Amino acid sequence: MPQDLPLTVKDAAAALRAGSVSSVQLTEGFLNRISLLNESLGAFVAVCGESALKAAEAADWDFAAGVDRGLLQGIPLAVKDIIATEDAPTTANSRVLDPEWGKGVDAPVVARLRAAGTVVLGKSTTSEFAIGLPDPDKGFLIPRNPWNLDHTPAGSSSGTGIAVSAGLALGGLGTDTGGSVRGPAAHNGHTGLKVTFGRVPKNGVAPLGYTLDSVGPMARSAYDCAAMLEVMAGYDPGDVSAAQVLVPKYAVMLTGDVEGLRIGVPKEYFGEGLDPEIRGAIDGVLAGLKMVGCVVKPVSLPHTKYAIPTYYVIATAEASSNLSRFDGVRFGLRAEEAKTLSEMYRKTRDEGFGAEVKRRILLGTYALSAGYYDAYYRKAQQVRTLLTRDFLAAFAEVDVLVAPVTPTPAFKLGEKTDDPVQMYLEDIYSVAASLAGICGASVPCGTTKDGLPIGVQVMGKHFDEATMLRVAQAVEKGQMST
Repeated sequence: MPQDLPLTVKDAAAALRAGSVSSVQLTEGFLNRISLLNESLGAFVAVCGESALKAAEAADWDFAAGVDRGLLQGIPLAVKDIIATEDAPTTANSRVLDPEWGKGVDAPVVARLRAAGTVVLGKSTTSEFAIGLPDPDKGFLIPRNPWNLDHTPAGSSSGTGIAVSAGLALGGLGTDTGGSVRGPAAHNGHTGLKVTFGRVPKNGVAPLGYTLDSVGPMARSAYDCAAMLEVMAGYDPGDVSAAQVLVPKYAVMLTGDVEGLRIGVPKEYFGEGLDPEIRGAIDGVLAGLKMVGCVVKPVSLPHTKYAIPTYYVIATAEASSNLSRFDGVRFGLRAEEAKTLSEMYRKTRDEGFGAEVKRRILLGTYALSAGYYDAYYRKAQQVRTLLTRDFLAAFAEVDVLVAPVTPTPAFKLGEKTDDPVQMYLEDIYSVAASLAGICGASVPCGTTKDGLPIGVQVMGKHFDEATMLRVAQAVEKGQMST
């Protein structure tokens, strides 16, 4: 791709309106870059070249005719491969889904983006049903961190994260259940939003944890994410969890003024286990926010220590329930040579699901079983309420919270594969926001001595993405000025 093509949504939108580049040129540039780099990076599982160029041509015709569909008109994006798109099947990186599942239908969030004139470049790599590791034996590329190919790109939205970081797309869609937008954004060095639960409709998305899942934008800046969120957000009658809450003009509200905002620093997020380089980078962020007039004060979220066990009881229980539909009866894979119904169930799930998905199903089924429901699932929901109350109490004192995204920078591929507990602990700073349903963002705030990105987490009140984005933009400006 020519080096003078823009790599942010904001710059690309300006160039498209000035006529210095067409959407077709922009799209061709990204498609060429994908063809050159995707094999080594593993960002996309399917590239929709023909339909992408048709959408780009339509955007250029609209520009020529004076039709303005908004900031995203003509902008090429990636879509995570658990979100349905009409021009490519949705595999969820799993053998259990029908090979043509989801093709021919757009999820509402994708339909909204298309109506705004965006160009869908293809389906980006995900973990199996957003939890298991990609399996090269099933034909999927292993996603790799563009900053160092030997390191993980993190999280199930890693394909979109890689695409944004490596310049294979201007932005894209991810899903965040316990940190799967924020983790890849932190490890790949760009911005990613976990929106308030119910802010963006998620019908048409293969479900993992229905009371935890959210669809969020991933891009190179807070402005780019704000522009995407304006289009994505809003009520949808097909999603029972979608909230009927007014959608602000997020991009317009990024005035750059954060003076007087109260920044809370939860002490529980800065204890043992936090990498010193990450701690130092976040201290720099807090110092920068003070310099532009923010008030920084300590707060406490006392039930944080229970967040990981609470999350994994609830998330595995919901995964078990959601994935029970893949049984070989109604749709998807059906194991051959099964002689009884129960044998068909066992063989279908054994052949269709990977090891991590099976582990989550077993844990979730156990937590929901008659003898253990009260001891595990009900108790986890009670603790979830306490965690939510912690955030509500903190937000009575401050406007946003600033904390780490992950305890360490991107680790080497395969380093923690054999230790699921260590893998789960990578979410220690992200799952609480998901349990409480609040919004959060990962924003780049530096690099380690080894050149790996560091992200800082900005968490906001329910449906207050606007304030969260203002602080995120202030963090970005602070980084650019250092």
